[in-house]
Amino acid sequence: MTAAVMGAGNWGTTFAQVLCDAGTPTALWCRRQQVADTINTSRCNEEYLPGFTLPPSLRATADPADALAGADVVALIVPSQTLRQNLAGWVELIPPGALLVSLMKGIELNTGKRMTEVIAEVSGWPTEQIAVISGPNLAPEIAQRQYAATVVACGDQLASENLQKACHTSYFRPYTNPDVIGCELGGAVKNVIAIAVGIAVGMGLGDNTKAMLITRGLAEIARLGAALGADPHTFAGLAGMGDLVTTCSSPLSRNRTFGEKLGRGIPMAEIMANTTQVAEGVKSSKAVLELARAHSVEMPITEVVASVVYEGLDVGQAALMLASRTAKPERYGV
Repeated sequence: MTAAVMGAGNWGTTFAQVLCDAGTPTALWCRRQQVADTINTSRCNEEYLPGFTLPPSLRATADPADALAGADVVALIVPSQTLRQNLAGWVELIPPGALLVSLMKGIELNTGKRMTEVIAEVSGWPTEQIAVISGPNLAPEIAQRQYAATVVACGDQLASENLQKACHTSYFRPYTNPDVIGCELGGAVKNVIAIAVGIAVGMGLGDNTKAMLITRGLAEIARLGAALGADPHTFAGLAGMGDLVTTCSSPLSRNRTFGEKLGRGIPMAEIMANTTQVAEGVKSSKAVLELARAHSVEMPITEVVASVVYEGLDVGQAALMLASRTAKPERYGV
């Protein structure tokens, strides 16, 4: 089995390392030739994953046809809002029997589609040949080969097991799960909640507030998941609670860091101008909110984050909005 990883950001580069460590020959597609040349000559991706030496078996290329030639597994890791355009340019180059794997955690603006839905629509691939990998996967820690686990979700059990074998190493443990919807929603919505937690941290609020946002954020994810047909057990696992806690708690989280800057009063335009890697929750907040409204699901944290990001709502006013909500039973709308 051979693999192509389409995207050389920090998680794409790290997952390529994981595949190589698992014994899966891997090509890493880089958007820029300079990045590919640096990886091939120095074994480093200094722009997106500085300080780490990549496996000698990893091959980098800026030619998508070269990367995709003969690939059995094609892992897609580009900014979620660019997936449709990128995949349209690659689809004719992908071997017909390949398993397409989403490593992205976002919801497409305007359509409300999950990444595997976009992949199916653009590629015409059957759902049995489309998978998602999701979980608490902070790239710098995995690049250090620290112990981590993830979830491999696909409607086809054999495909899940094959992908599981392709990326199973001594430090990276993948579990299979048939619930593609739940795994994708957990990965996408947790980024929005992490922005809210970051705002709270930036405002100087404490652990009680963080715990409230994480647990009530999980309730929001579960309500949306129930409306879309996800398995509720998924949200108690790695792709749900595991990913949410990690992204909301770690300073390595781009979404939490983005929120912290907002909470400290840094203007949105300034944060965006100085952000080199995508915080998926920024754009996904609007897409998630639109999806929730289309299914009559109440998601107050998501609504406040979208208002801060898209409408310029003051973070102090945002906190007041959440604090002044009408009291409700802990479990409602499920």
